[in-house]
Amino acid sequence: MDPDVIFGLHAVQAALDVPVSRIKEIWLAADRQDQRVDALLKAAEQQGVVVHKAERDTLDKIAPNVQHQGCAARCKPLESLDEKGLMTLVESLSEPALLLILDGVQDPHNLGACLRTAEAAGAHAVIAPKDRASGLTATAVKISSGAAERVPFAQVTNLSRLMRELQDAGVWLVGTSGDSELSLFQAELKGSMAIVLGAEGKGIRRLTRDNCDQVVYIPMQGEAESLNVSVAAGVCLFEAYRQRHL
Repeated sequence: MDPDVIFGLHAVQAALDVPVSRIKEIWLAADRQDQRVDALLKAAEQQGVVVHKAERDTLDKIAPNVQHQGCAARCKPLESLDEKGLMTLVESLSEPALLLILDGVQDPHNLGACLRTAEAAGAHAVIAPKDRASGLTATAVKISSGAAERVPFAQVTNLSRLMRELQDAGVWLVGTSGDSELSLFQAELKGSMAIVLGAEGKGIRRLTRDNCDQVVYIPMQGEAESLNVSVAAGVCLFEAYRQRHL
């Protein structure tokens, strides 16, 4: 599917709700008439975006093999930050930084879910390498439920170098691994910091782990050996949120 096409009512509405929308045009199923559609049409009019009424088979061609909910839009690309842009963002913050680093997460569903969790926990940015990792695909944008439009996302060429730059800027790097001896709930998470999570089923790479200031494990009951990366992100980020807002 065209990477500049987003689909689903929520994703399209979220892209319209920013001050300057990146949407160029919208296709809406002719048989959809409800309050959500009315709100979308009003937002499109305010942004000066053209809405095309279309049959379902036309939408199936624009957004194939997905649950588009009778709505799709063609957009300007959603821009990612580079290393320089991310460091500028971190240095401009008026509060301790809270970042999420994803080391090689390849499933766009997981990336989208992590973006949604990061926004809910008040994270300032999500970071991933450019190689062997998911970017902001249409699926990731939809799964993020609008967070991809609001949470800065940085894709960097050299993750290890960026981690060192963050450390130089005073950001504490907390990695996660099941074989650590320090529990997440014993760690100090109030200062400027980045939570570092690894790929599905693999965890963080050795070099990434070596660049962390601290490595923690998430206490778990039962026989599960690991958590989905988006669930792990939620546990870690909200523990940081809890400590910061006691």
